[in-house]
Amino acid sequence: MIHATRGLVETLLRLASDADPEDVTISIATTPAGELSETGLDPGTQVFTHFYLPSAGNSVSAVFGYDLGTPVAQSDGRFVSHPTGRMTVTEEDDLHEVIFVAIPPWDEESIGAFDRRGVEQELTIIDAEPPEEVLD
Repeated sequence: MIHATRGLVETLLRLASDADPEDVTISIATTPAGELSETGLDPGTQVFTHFYLPSAGNSVSAVFGYDLGTPVAQSDGRFVSHPTGRMTVTEEDDLHEVIFVAIPPWDEESIGAFDRRGVEQELTIIDAEPPEEVLD
């Protein structure tokens, strides 16, 4: 089972809707449930809570294929939008351990989670807030 916060899901869907008819690919990361507001989950359960802006490092990424917008080893999954309406992982999608796929009409019913082989996983959206991050 894959867990994600409602805030993250809503933000990803909004970004996909704003980019339509173009697709988007966004690195997403988890936080242990024990660091979130009351979830009812085991404290060690990983919950997708935040994303890395896809525009950081875009020009170099486009030429060399490196994702410079995401800190090394901090991306636990990938969100991709498929404006053409294919709710499946394709060969073009970056195959992370978990891939979120969204299709129009860009609502909670049109997003799914898949493993790296493309097998759909159960997605549970939870109402929890991630801890505030402080920049040093």
